[in-house]
Amino acid sequence: MEHPTAKKDPLEEKLENLTDADIEKILAEFRRRFRAADVAAVHTCMRCGLCADACHYYLANGELEDLPAYKLNLVLSVFKRHFTTAGKLLGGWTGAKKLNAAMVREWVDTLFGRCSGCGRCTINCTSGINIHALIRAARGALAAAGLVPPELQATVMTAVEQGNNMGIPRQEWLETIAWIEEELRAETGDPQARIPVDARGARILYTVNPREPKFFPLSLLAAAKMFTAAGESWTFSSDHYDVTNYGLYSGDDAHAGLLSERLVKAREDLGAEILVLGECGHGFASTRWEAPQWLNKRFPFPVKSVLEVAADYVREGRIRLNPSRNRKPVTLHDPCNLVRLGGVIEEQRYLLRNAVTDFREMTPNRQKNYCCGGGGGQLSMTRYAKRRLAAGRIKADQIRKTEAEIVVAPCHNCIDQLTELSREYKLGTEAKTVIEVVANAIVLPGKTRS
Repeated sequence: MEHPTAKKDPLEEKLENLTDADIEKILAEFRRRFRAADVAAVHTCMRCGLCADACHYYLANGELEDLPAYKLNLVLSVFKRHFTTAGKLLGGWTGAKKLNAAMVREWVDTLFGRCSGCGRCTINCTSGINIHALIRAARGALAAAGLVPPELQATVMTAVEQGNNMGIPRQEWLETIAWIEEELRAETGDPQARIPVDARGARILYTVNPREPKFFPLSLLAAAKMFTAAGESWTFSSDHYDVTNYGLYSGDDAHAGLLSERLVKAREDLGAEILVLGECGHGFASTRWEAPQWLNKRFPFPVKSVLEVAADYVREGRIRLNPSRNRKPVTLHDPCNLVRLGGVIEEQRYLLRNAVTDFREMTPNRQKNYCCGGGGGQLSMTRYAKRRLAAGRIKADQIRKTEAEIVVAPCHNCIDQLTELSREYKLGTEAKTVIEVVANAIVLPGKTRS
């Protein structure tokens, strides 16, 4: 029996008390998000099932609800029932289904709880249906009625209300930078080395995942060491430095656009030439590709991944690397939003080939690599943690086959998931970012350590 003072799950409470007005909100937002290509998708899915082999959830668990085609049909069947003449007149004969309380519950559980939005099903769809985007549209419709799992929604709102998704106070951020600056001086042997904050007119405004100052400050040191060695003109913003954007995961375009707009505004206020995004897969996809649509404007400045900047440094001779400083076997995980959905594919490979002595590719790799399981907001939605770790077995198997000791991932969400997978599946691997590995290999002027 439930204890009378036990706190009820707010999502469950909302589902139990769903109203007709809630369903109307969901349908209205759902219809608003459908474009012509999405409407065409309603009639083009051939039920071929080839997307099954694309999904790490289905490959790991084998459950019907994990099939991308099943998830897609949940979305398209509702559109048919409410927004097509055949669906309205013939109903179930056309595969149309009404959006009622039971269907809403299944949408929440399946679209949030069995999908990381990795897009692998999309590139394997023989009909060219943008499956992951349609799932996100349905998530956004649920968000309109307040039906985002509260752990994910809390992450979005912390960023909106406190400026970053970890809720780090401004003074704590500045104190962390000051401490890292001292470490930078010790690391480089240069008492004048600086980590600029709010420097006007710098070439680069650099943004990071707040998990770095909170839990992984050495990642900040690695980036600072690289910029210093390259003689770069760069700066942090004291207020808007959070590259993450969980609005991409919740489907909430309004809040997602707001978070990206803050970075755009910070660059404008400081007069930086380039907005450079730290190692965060979904942060890159959000600001580089989605934000211009959310904000309905084209950015008149370059938006780059730090990997692109680092690769240019090596090509141009601005930094010199000694790969013998990284002797352990290394493999590379491809973050979905950075690689498959973002187009940054070869830069990290170029960097690793120059920074380590033993680089081993996973199979498959690049755009066809499997999701680690940490995307789509899964790391924040603790209610689905068991499924997330089970689906991660596919990635764990990939890593084990390489026999690598270090898994490099240019994304802190992926780093967290890969660290958990190493424990869960006893891989014995360490997870690092690309820039950490690069920084360790940098040969500083006057330094001869090998």
